[in-house]
Amino acid sequence: MSSKINIIPFGGVRENGKNMYAVEVNDGIYLLDCGLKYPENELLGIDVVIPDFDYLRDHKDQIVAVFLTHGHADAIGALPYFLNEFNVPVFGSEMTIALAKLGVEADPRVNDYDDFHVVDEKTEVDFGDVSVSFFKTTHSIPESLGIDLKTDEGQIVYTGDFKFDQTAQNGYRTDYGRIGAIGQDKVLALLADSANAENPYTTANERDIAKDLEETFDDYDGRIIVASVASNILRIQQVLNAAAASKRKVYLTGTDVEKIVKTAMDLKKLTMPEDDLLIKSADLAKLDKDQIVILQTGRMGEPIKALQRMADQQDKSLNIEPGDLVYIATTPSHAMENTTARTRDLIYRADGEVRNVSDNMHASGHASKDDLQLLINMLHPEYLIPVTGEYRCLTAQAEAAKELGYADDTIFLLQKGDNLQYDNAGMHLGKGIEMSDTMIDGIGVGDIGNIVLRDRKVLSEDGIFVAVVTIDRKKKKIVSEPKITSRGFVYVKANKNLMQESAEIIQKAVQNNLDNKEFDWGHLKQDVREQLSHFLFDQTHRRPVILPVIMEANQHHRRKKSGAKATKDEESINE
Repeated sequence: MSSKINIIPFGGVRENGKNMYAVEVNDGIYLLDCGLKYPENELLGIDVVIPDFDYLRDHKDQIVAVFLTHGHADAIGALPYFLNEFNVPVFGSEMTIALAKLGVEADPRVNDYDDFHVVDEKTEVDFGDVSVSFFKTTHSIPESLGIDLKTDEGQIVYTGDFKFDQTAQNGYRTDYGRIGAIGQDKVLALLADSANAENPYTTANERDIAKDLEETFDDYDGRIIVASVASNILRIQQVLNAAAASKRKVYLTGTDVEKIVKTAMDLKKLTMPEDDLLIKSADLAKLDKDQIVILQTGRMGEPIKALQRMADQQDKSLNIEPGDLVYIATTPSHAMENTTARTRDLIYRADGEVRNVSDNMHASGHASKDDLQLLINMLHPEYLIPVTGEYRCLTAQAEAAKELGYADDTIFLLQKGDNLQYDNAGMHLGKGIEMSDTMIDGIGVGDIGNIVLRDRKVLSEDGIFVAVVTIDRKKKKIVSEPKITSRGFVYVKANKNLMQESAEIIQKAVQNNLDNKEFDWGHLKQDVREQLSHFLFDQTHRRPVILPVIMEANQHHRRKKSGAKATKDEESINE
């Protein structure tokens, strides 16, 4: 009997981060990764973005488990939000599970969850019609794993984030033999990392990157601030080694990186070259500047915004000083290139210097075009599904596959919510699933939608215009003239004529509504908004958020007894 197979991306396609893919085999749903992404500039005020779980809520009883490839936020960051709703087992390597536990334990809603299972490249988990096994890959964090789902129709292989590096050390080495063995059997579909598929050059090996760090630390006379993702264990190890070799001490910023470093050391995935290498903030003033390395990983492990605060002199404890060297040890995604460029500019304005790990070499934790072609030749899948990257990155992987002889109808460039089905007719797109992003703002989960974001965007660009009017509805008159406040729109004192004309328009709109027998609060406010909006746009070509505040005062109401409830006419504000 043939198996029914669907592959549904919940994120990680046509975007950077938020990796999550569902593989449905018969009645079971196997989830590959559960990640988040950091917001782009237009998502004003949003902390992080996670996948939309609506479809999973409707199929809650079918979820078998979550399988994690590695411990970066793009693979595990959404796990606390997911486990708050779905009590299913989670599988991953020892290091990945340890980092996943840090995130889950920090969330009081799920800190009692304890259905984690540690696996390695020798593990095979049998679920009846599907068996799940793993293979070692190379990434910037130890014990990264690819995932192999074996079904009656063939294997479905998901690489997670990976690259090939022949010089990789223990804990980071790819198991080429295992990948070759998987390719000996039928591979139905390959979901492969596309984030660096546009790169036609050989990716720099980690030995060269470590050497570049050591030379930089040796040659520079001032303070060095290294910006890195907190969970990039390999880069942190290289920073510690280079600091020890150059007789410098290392200061870790923030509790996130401290917890990760401690966890990695407890698991012996990170070693400290010297016992007294790490220092406290109080020690910074005691050391010469050429003895200091500051490891900046930022809030939630995202260092670029933290660098911006330091360059703007807005950080509470550490700011960039003249003569500082900022070494950006994180290769920015394509979506972050503009942000990184602005950050470099801010650092130079603060009289610092900037060096990026990718300035002189093609550094990346993701597979290049050559790596992908080698992987495809080792696995020779029937169907290729590029994942993990923006659309042009997915396209670059598709073009690399076509150079190997793959036809267009064997490659699928999916978007989130697509439902890729396999049946007797082969692989084809079925009816899609409506799927959006879930935005996290503070403690709010999914309560920020497009309308709120649109308002935030308008506020950030055109400001707000507040008009307060007091009326006596019974006497059908305006009790006090409109009081106008503007923030981020125009400077009120320099635009008295505009304010005066606006007040006249408000008075006219309010009086017209008071004279109307069918008085309606909603119509009154809408009328004020519309007339003001047209006028302000004609005068300024801007569209501020207009907030009319209509206050009602009945000055001749009867005296109430003490404690009596106010009548509707005596309620003070109607917004």
